[in-house]
Amino acid sequence: MSKAFSRLAAAAIVAALVAACSNTPREPIPLTPPKEVGKAPVARVPVPESQPPSAPALGAPSRIVVANVPPGTQYVCVGQPGPDGARSQTAIQFEEKVAQLCMKHPEMGPCQYERNVCRRSGGRVFTADSTEITLGTEAEYDKKVMRVRFKGDDGPSRGSRSTSAR
Repeated sequence: MSKAFSRLAAAAIVAALVAACSNTPREPIPLTPPKEVGKAPVARVPVPESQPPSAPALGAPSRIVVANVPPGTQYVCVGQPGPDGARSQTAIQFEEKVAQLCMKHPEMGPCQYERNVCRRSGGRVFTADSTEITLGTEAEYDKKVMRVRFKGDDGPSRGSRSTSAR
C-alpha cells in the first residue's frame, strides 16, 4: 500500500512540475478598432507587412528591423515568427501629450504599461528606429524612479481591533 501511495505522490509531483514549467498561452496584443484610432489615448494598429530581410549568414545574429512604421509611432511590438517566417508588427501610438511625456521620460507608467502589454502577448518592444527595449533597459528606467508597488487591501490586519463607541 505504501509503494502505491509513494508512486501516486511521485506522479502528482511530476504532474505539478510539468504544469508549472509549461508555457502559459499568450493572448495577442489587443488592437484599436479603426474607427477609434483618432480619438483613443493609445492606439495599437497593425503595421503593414514589408519584405522579409534576406537570411543572415550562418552563425550571424539576426537583427529585427521595424519597417513601414506610421508617423507618430512611439513603440513597435514585434511578435514571434509565424509559420511563413514573417513577424507581426503592431505600432503603439500615444496621444500627443502622452507621446511627449514618453519621449522625455520613458520610465513613466503609461509608457511602461504599453511595453508590458506587448511582452505579455509574447512580443518584443522596439522604438520606431529599431532599438529594442529589453528588460535590462527597463531596469535602467527603474533606477531613475523609485517604484513602489502596493498589494491590494486584504482587509484589517489580525492585530488591529476596531473599537466602537458604546
